[in-house]
Amino acid sequence: MNPVDTWHAAALGEAAVKALKKNGFQAEYVATAAEAAKKVASFFKKGATVGFGGSMTVKTLGLQEVAAATGCEILDHNVPGLAPDAKLTILRRQLTCDLFVSGSNAVTLEGEIVNVDGNGNRVAALTFGPVKTVVIMGANKLVRDLDEAFTRIELYASPMNNKRLDKTNPCVKTGTCMDCDGDTRICRVYQILRKRPSLSDFTVIVVGENLGY
Repeated sequence: MNPVDTWHAAALGEAAVKALKKNGFQAEYVATAAEAAKKVASFFKKGATVGFGGSMTVKTLGLQEVAAATGCEILDHNVPGLAPDAKLTILRRQLTCDLFVSGSNAVTLEGEIVNVDGNGNRVAALTFGPVKTVVIMGANKLVRDLDEAFTRIELYASPMNNKRLDKTNPCVKTGTCMDCDGDTRICRVYQILRKRPSLSDFTVIVVGENLGY
């Protein structure tokens, strides 16, 4: 990133962190993906069960490999060739794991975390269950308010994730959400975390780089 982009990411990131803290979340801003990975790695403990929410941001940071090297049990439902029953078992175990690591579709400058799911497993784990929850999000996920959050999801997150998952939904042709109604629709469960869920230990790491969709 050039110096102006770096400055802007830091300015918005620090504003979001301040709002997130006001809303009860543990939150911090780091300048680089490498710093974020190091911070998340500090939560990995040998023998702990670590669930991953299918995030491109998390995949980019290589966190599963770090967790495995630490001796954690990895709960990943996106392993190629995984049988449906095995996948469902992992999804359910993620809800009560020691540590759940996820990205986010958008975070507002008012300190709200916004996500859209197909199955609802990620938003369920972000709400209640895991002993510790960590969300990592790049500066490209920062938006002004809830209206901009859902605009971002419709214009970027939804079509790009549909394309990544090789779906046949209309947005892979138009590049923007068409509010489709087919069986393959992946935008089904909409969640806004306005405040930290009461019983959760929840950390948000805002990164001054563009990460994920």
